[in-house]
Amino acid sequence: MYSEMWMSKHVDDLARTVEGKRSLAVEAFAKALRQIPTYILDNGGFDSAEVVGQLRALHTKGQKTMGIDIKKGGVGDMAELGIMESYKSKLSQLCSAAEAAEMIVRVDDIIRCAPRQRQGM
Repeated sequence: MYSEMWMSKHVDDLARTVEGKRSLAVEAFAKALRQIPTYILDNGGFDSAEVVGQLRALHTKGQKTMGIDIKKGGVGDMAELGIMESYKSKLSQLCSAAEAAEMIVRVDDIIRCAPRQRQGM
């Protein structure tokens, strides 16, 4: 889960350059990326707040290969552990997730719209 934290850092940096309401959406996307390691740690029964905090600090310092060592329940160097992620697979997962979120928002907007007034009934 090192790539999500690294992407989150860069998306956060991008959010600082985006103006208006769009910056809120970019910040929310960065936060969503940070939630992925949190869910994995929580499901493993580990202290996600502590580990994600450590991981975020390490990524801020430029140690981009640091990720979750689920066996230890802490932070580990993914390069040393031999853990690599496929770029194409990760890109596909993120695009699918973003498209699903966009579709949910669109459906939610449609449901919120006031119903049409029908005549003759």
